Amino acid sequence: MKTYDIEVQRLKAMRHDKGRIDVAVDALVLPRAARDDQEGSTVLHLPVEHARTLLMLLKQQIGELDKLNPRSRRSGRC
Repeated sequence: MKTYDIEVQRLKAMRHDKGRIDVAVDALVLPRAARDDQEGSTVLHLPVEHARTLLMLLKQQIGELDKLNPRSRRSGRC
């Protein structure tokens, strides 16, 4: 598996379409060397202010998606 270090430099836009949320970002993506002491995984580096903005935007987008569901499916029960 290829692993990367992803550094988000700017959040540009967010939208939802057909049950998927798309986030447009400016990011620096660099290959990550696998180390013996760590499990191979991609790491997303996000400044705190971007993380707070992302959380707020995700809540807004998910709320808009919930409005599209019938009332009987909004309760959280499956």
